[in-house]
Amino acid sequence: MTNPGIRDDDVLKAAEQWRREGRGVAIATVVQTWGSAPRPVGSHLVIDDKQNFLGSVSGGCIEGEVIVNAGEVIESGKPRLLEFGVADETAWRAGLSCGGNIRIYVQRVD
Repeated sequence: MTNPGIRDDDVLKAAEQWRREGRGVAIATVVQTWGSAPRPVGSHLVIDDKQNFLGSVSGGCIEGEVIVNAGEVIESGKPRLLEFGVADETAWRAGLSCGGNIRIYVQRVD
């Protein structure tokens, strides 16, 4: 479930709180968009090691793929740059049909 009414600073506060609680945490940030994109640059999604999440990087259409990658980033500690676009098979499977492209940087919060 995405939370479009949640502000980005709420997402960042959640990341901090979840780390204090001892959870593994990753944060995904929209770093670049082209064409029609559902969320602007700077939008955040925070994910914990149990796949709980808060925020949005795409209005729901690719969050599932981002959450899976976030779990791997939490485990490995290695950040990832994800790219989704209308011609990308993963994006179609995930439902990104808005006609744009989006890059999302996923990093572990330590």
